[in-house]
Amino acid sequence: MRGVLYVVGTPIGNLGDLSERARATLADVDLVAAEDTRRTGRLLHGLGIRVPMLSLFEGNERERTREVVTHLLDGRSVALVSDGGMPLVSDPGYRLVSACAQERIEVQVVPGPSAVLAALVVSGLPTDRFAFEGFPPRKAGERRARLAGLARDPRTLVFFESPRRTATFLRDLANAMGDRRVALCRELTKLHEQVLRGSITEVLAQLGDDDHPLRGEVVVVVEGDREGPGVDMDEVLAQARSAVAAGGRKRDVAHEVAARHGVSANELYRALLNEPRDAGR
Repeated sequence: MRGVLYVVGTPIGNLGDLSERARATLADVDLVAAEDTRRTGRLLHGLGIRVPMLSLFEGNERERTREVVTHLLDGRSVALVSDGGMPLVSDPGYRLVSACAQERIEVQVVPGPSAVLAALVVSGLPTDRFAFEGFPPRKAGERRARLAGLARDPRTLVFFESPRRTATFLRDLANAMGDRRVALCRELTKLHEQVLRGSITEVLAQLGDDDHPLRGEVVVVVEGDREGPGVDMDEVLAQARSAVAAGGRKRDVAHEVAARHGVSANELYRALLNEPRDAGR
């Protein structure tokens, strides 16, 4: 029988966030493929778990994927972990999961903490539509071009950034998108967790001067475009009414129509709920 690849979410800071299922999975597998074996080794040692490990990081993922797939084809079970959070989300693992899908090897996910979702829900910014952009380009020209291309995106945007480049990133963000609302989330779930909210200018002021750079892991959540071409909400609601009259469920219709027009699905759904009973179901 072939083995199973378990994609396991691990804590982003607080060990208490490790699920019981994740703990049991790490204890039961034959092998752990870890982004950093030293860091994962400390995690396993703290849990009293002894299991063989091999490294699988960005620099060796292509070669190690073949090795891990061989283990799985031989019937061994493998857990894939990153340094923290969910593997594949700005972390290695995509090639391995893709290779397992091609080989028809079973892949199971053991969900766990995510810095993306943690920052999004604590930001105070809209959560109904969002996009994760990962790390912005390091080169200034490429970074500015990327941000300019996102300037009219109505979704809330989530970025990872190096603490050393955070202030520069925020200034580039302001130049590309204006003085929007942001939330700068640092060291989430850890002892020195910090969330700064406000306009970009206000957050930069809270950061202080560049002589005292940030430390720790940083996630920046950015308000989506609210100044794009105006949307005729009467027309949007009329389209939604027609879809409901044709037999669509109000919640499903709200999400579909809102996605087409870049408006809030929750607001549209509430408007549909206030429609007369004979306007649809």
